[in-house]
Amino acid sequence: MKQPLPSRFVADLRDLTPARVALGRSGASLPTRALLDFTLDHARARDAVHAAFDAPALARGLGAFGLRTIDVSSRAANRRQYLARPDLGRRLDDASAQRLKSLDAGGRLVVVIGDGLSPTAVNAHAVPLLRELAPRLDVDNIDIGAVVIAKGARVALGDEIGEIVGAGMVAVLIGERPGLSAPDSLGTYLTFAPAVGRTDADRNCVSNIHRDGLAYEDAAFKIAWLIRQGFSQRITGVALKDESGDGTPQRLADKSAPP
Repeated sequence: MKQPLPSRFVADLRDLTPARVALGRSGASLPTRALLDFTLDHARARDAVHAAFDAPALARGLGAFGLRTIDVSSRAANRRQYLARPDLGRRLDDASAQRLKSLDAGGRLVVVIGDGLSPTAVNAHAVPLLRELAPRLDVDNIDIGAVVIAKGARVALGDEIGEIVGAGMVAVLIGERPGLSAPDSLGTYLTFAPAVGRTDADRNCVSNIHRDGLAYEDAAFKIAWLIRQGFSQRITGVALKDESGDGTPQRLADKSAPP
């Protein structure tokens, strides 16, 4: 008969990962506690998808350290259409496209903050991440220009935005698909010479940015390194390898810190 894992080993393992390990069983089912925890995490993931996107709060937070913002929308008319028609989230509506054409939003780098599949993640983490990232870009004289706050956004919406404003690179900060252990994970996608029709092979991604994942400081370090190398080598995507460190975060985010 197979021996159960030592309780100390299980406790140590649970401290290292939010994954569901050694849940035990009650008859042929999960214990009540494990089932309730699963149900709660599933509800949090669903709530993250349908959470309100707080664009005004983002604009205020960015304005506090000198970044101006422009609001745009994709062609998805509402959240239900956004989820059912991913293609609509990849293109700007006509009014937003015209607004960008008439405004001076350009810079070497254009930053897009999109709600994505987890507005919860963007509301919580986009401003603190940019607060860490902006000074690192200033050191390299990389001008952000305006920050575009995009409602109903998919990653590829940044390609059209970058093309319209003539940016050399676009950085899209967007809510990632919620998981049962991370409903508020933020991702950053970088594309050199953005234009409609770019594919995921043309992008670099720094993902899993949240309190229990990659810390703001570590994420900003990696993103700034990729932006600097992207401009230097005039590439992003599969041709640009992340050699900013040893391939692992310098530290995990402080779980006691506020989001």
